[in-house]
Amino acid sequence: MRCRLQLCVLGVMMLCSDYFVQHLESFTIRGVLGVLGTKKSLSLFTSFDLTTFLQSLSAIHTIEEINNSTLLPGIKLGYEVCDPCASPTKALHCVEHLLAINGSLPALVDYTDFRAPVKALLGERYSELSIAIAKLLSLYLHPQVTCPLCSSSSPVLSDKLRYPSFMRVIPSDVYQAQALVNLMSHFSWNWVGVVYGDDDYGKAAYQSFMEESQGKICADFEKVVPHYLDHVDMDKHIKNVAQSIQKSGAKVVLLILKPQLVEKLFKEMIQTNTSRIWIASDAWSMNRYLTKMKDINKVGKIFGFSFSMGIIPGFEDYLKNLRPTPGARNDFIEEYKQLRLNCSLSPSTCAVDDVLQAVDLREAYRERVAMYAFAHGLRALLTCNESVCSGDTNFPPWQVRFLHVNFTLDGNTYSFDENGDFADGYDLIMWKENNDERFIEIVGKFLLKNGDVEILSQFHHKKTLPWSKCSESCPPGSVKNQSKIPCCYNCVPCGEGNYTNDWDLPECLKCPEGMWSNKGDSECRKFEEKYLDWKDSYPITLLAATGIGLVLVLTSLIIFYVHRNTIVIKKAENTMSCFMLLGLAVSFISVIMFISRPNPHLCRAQQAVYGLGFTLCVSCILVKAYRTFLAFMAFDPDRQHELKKLYKPLINLVLLTGGQGIILLFWLIFKSPRPDLKWPGTGMVKYVVCDEGTIVGFGVMHGYIALLAFICFFLAFKGRKVPHDFNETGVIIFSMLIHLFVWLCFIPIYIDRNKTEQRHIVQASAILASNYGILFCHFVPKCYIVLWELSENSRALIIGRLARRVRDDMANANITVLNEAGRITPDSGIFCHGVGTSAISTLSEEVSSTTMTVGLPARTVSHHAKLGQRHTTQ
Repeated sequence: MRCRLQLCVLGVMMLCSDYFVQHLESFTIRGVLGVLGTKKSLSLFTSFDLTTFLQSLSAIHTIEEINNSTLLPGIKLGYEVCDPCASPTKALHCVEHLLAINGSLPALVDYTDFRAPVKALLGERYSELSIAIAKLLSLYLHPQVTCPLCSSSSPVLSDKLRYPSFMRVIPSDVYQAQALVNLMSHFSWNWVGVVYGDDDYGKAAYQSFMEESQGKICADFEKVVPHYLDHVDMDKHIKNVAQSIQKSGAKVVLLILKPQLVEKLFKEMIQTNTSRIWIASDAWSMNRYLTKMKDINKVGKIFGFSFSMGIIPGFEDYLKNLRPTPGARNDFIEEYKQLRLNCSLSPSTCAVDDVLQAVDLREAYRERVAMYAFAHGLRALLTCNESVCSGDTNFPPWQVRFLHVNFTLDGNTYSFDENGDFADGYDLIMWKENNDERFIEIVGKFLLKNGDVEILSQFHHKKTLPWSKCSESCPPGSVKNQSKIPCCYNCVPCGEGNYTNDWDLPECLKCPEGMWSNKGDSECRKFEEKYLDWKDSYPITLLAATGIGLVLVLTSLIIFYVHRNTIVIKKAENTMSCFMLLGLAVSFISVIMFISRPNPHLCRAQQAVYGLGFTLCVSCILVKAYRTFLAFMAFDPDRQHELKKLYKPLINLVLLTGGQGIILLFWLIFKSPRPDLKWPGTGMVKYVVCDEGTIVGFGVMHGYIALLAFICFFLAFKGRKVPHDFNETGVIIFSMLIHLFVWLCFIPIYIDRNKTEQRHIVQASAILASNYGILFCHFVPKCYIVLWELSENSRALIIGRLARRVRDDMANANITVLNEAGRITPDSGIFCHGVGTSAISTLSEEVSSTTMTVGLPARTVSHHAKLGQRHTTQ
């Protein structure tokens, strides 16, 4: 072997590490082709693109194939990888690194004898980056070749005066524009929309298309999108484009965008259920990740052109067992193997486990062509035959003459034209539906030699595809919107409040006062008033729920009265329970007032009746909770005595309910609820609802109830561990939680339905939920016990259960008894006068009284309190 040459493969990475090529060593293979990178900051790049990784491996496989052939006898090609991470600045830094001699790039007056160790570069992916480095490489006349991976197809790169050393094995976008215009003309699509990126590739492709389509195709709209994926207004631009597409009458849209931007746009289209015919530029026409997008079949039919593809011999077997050449290091292959069980078609993860399933191997064919183009140029320069290359291997890179290369590969002949471009043509592809995904199928050709689109005989869609024509008549309800292109105008529906009553009118007419129109209407109509009517389904449901609730209230009242002498009813405090039922009945009645057309009296009564009724009910619960708190939680007799002074049930009830009455009085006097017409700002319906007058009064009323409910919850929670037979803490806690949860959910829903009749449904439903919560927690269980389980709740059984509980607690506790001064008594057991049998008997006496819990003798309560103060558990 005479020498080893380095072919530098310059790529754009999606998996970007902190190194690009470090520790230069004499390995034949030192890396893999980089893949497209997602830039998150100036120095951080993430993710791994299998498609470009596959194309990288195609280049490596081809280099190894050439090294093992007789194409360059005695010559071995190597390659070196640099990672520009989709940044022009970093790309220039890579070029400086790759062309450096002894670690630096010399500054010379004449570069004709500049002999860089790297003889050619493959890259960049995007025209913007290729233009940046092509300007630098033109100084050295250093060969640069791009391919479909490096899809730099901008027409400006064909200018040999500005970029003399730039070559590409793909056609220029000038020919892509010809192909696109021919495709649209073939299907009679002369009314289209165009969306393109603001990078060099997008601008050049758009300009080429507009020049080629002049007089043939009319553009309804032309939208430009920032090409930087992290642009601060990217979502805003995408939404703007999506709205333009939705409003447009064009059925065909040309997208000259990066795949990531197409994905964002398609998501907007799917969300709005918008279907169009999409024409793909070569930048995304073969993107397999997009074919697997969720709901991709909803966007409509997709056509496009791709660079001619082919099958690489032996490449599939090569991929099945990836490994670097012996003695070489390939970090990206190792990275891929780590990701293989959780590999990616996208910048994140997917569910495939092999690169063969992830990508189409045909996409990597042009990398093979690019490698052979360089090899044949090198063969000509080094005057190689079948056995030896006689030329000097230490040549200046500019001496490799690609323009004169003409070779045959896999049965096809390839050559560069005078602009350094391949001039073969494109494959016409269509994304066909396959269950929930799409697959790419070649349905035709566009050959540069005849300049026409040829559809394969088995794929004729002319009859099934919709037309997209310019200057169709605009029906009533729409007007003509003249485009910048003189030959075309599109029909724009009149907005709400505007109309047209004839064909092809130039502008919309305004609706007269008191009338309105929907978007696209041909006449104006009066507003329709809507409210909760008795015959509608929602009011009927509310009435049924109210009726059932009132029946339950009445039934509970009868049962409580008939069985008022039973221990269960006495324990539930019969008087307070009756007031609770009264409050619930009033609260249920308030629901009926939400039905029918609102008037001033109904609007006032709705809130006042509910506020007073439910406050009365919650006040009764608060009195019960306070009673339990006094009897079982105030272990300090002095503190208990002071707190007992506040326990005046009827007075407490009047004061608590009266507080709500004062709130309602001020609300009704100063700014009371009143009927109002609410219009959401769109549509033909105005809603007749009760306006609160002031949200402050509405909020204070509900806040007062919530405060009482929270106090009930707090007092009940403090007494939750007392014997079950002597308290209602459980039902109080649960019923108050239901109430608080219901009204917490009520607030955002009520605000959201501010301008519709549904706000009444929301409030009425919340009232019913709170009422039923109290009914089923406080009354239904007691009625069941009274009617069906009296034998299990007799006085004797309750006293027996309490006595057993006290004995069990004493038996299981290891207690040291202290005297009044805090000293240990001589007894080693329990020393407590009057506790035990006497305590149980005292409880027995009090259970039979109607004020059982509050009326516990001071002796019993004090004994329990002293036990808690004087006993310490060891």
